[in-house]
Amino acid sequence: MLYAGFIHSNAYYSYFHLDTFAIGFDSLELAVRSLRLATFPVLIALALVVVLPRVPELLTALGVRQDLLGKLSEAGRVAARAYPAFVVAGVVVMLLWRYVQPFGWAAPVLVAGGLLLGQTQTARASEPGGGTRGGRVWRRGVPIVVAGLFLMWAVALVAGDLGRADAHGDEHRIVRRVAVVVLSTDRLSMSGSPSLHSEDLGARTHYRYRYTGLRLLVERSGRYYLLPLDWTRATGTTYIIQDDDSIRLELLPGVQPRE
Repeated sequence: MLYAGFIHSNAYYSYFHLDTFAIGFDSLELAVRSLRLATFPVLIALALVVVLPRVPELLTALGVRQDLLGKLSEAGRVAARAYPAFVVAGVVVMLLWRYVQPFGWAAPVLVAGGLLLGQTQTARASEPGGGTRGGRVWRRGVPIVVAGLFLMWAVALVAGDLGRADAHGDEHRIVRRVAVVVLSTDRLSMSGSPSLHSEDLGARTHYRYRYTGLRLLVERSGRYYLLPLDWTRATGTTYIIQDDDSIRLELLPGVQPRE
């Protein structure tokens, strides 16, 4: 969960030119952020993984004809014996990496699926037997470890794609985020954005300078990461304001969508 949460957060905040380590998320926050991966397609895939080994019993309980059950079982055995084809298909997808985006996660899933199918009883029965105990451990242990690494890669790809997609969506919904008014005793070097407005409230005002047209991206340890309303990934500036005695920040509702 920490791994998935970190990958998602890193992809999300890198979109806004920030580093996750610099922001300073703790392990609990990263674990919570990993729950963002619990999307509908992912939940369906996990449900299928859990149910798949019990499909024969489930179909029998539903009263499916024995001849159909036999055909399904045979199809499963054929797939298990053809496990090298899944590995080769995954390698081919990797070779075509630039052309298969955003479905690159299919490559490690195919390789991992093929390696795990190769550990089934049906697949092992079709291979020559014998060999030393150490050789058998090598043939079984290494593929499982490699399959685990490929599955971790698949998780990283999905988490990264989801993080970038979330950031891209928030870029186009900046106006809905929490509005921030920055009041400062001294003039701040904040410029370069037409949507950022600065006002001089006069020398008799303690917080003399006011800056509006900003939206809150995230706050961490007294640091406010702010985006101007016209922020774009190509040219936008992300402002970092440290809250201290010379700064006052006011948080206001952003523009709300119509009901």
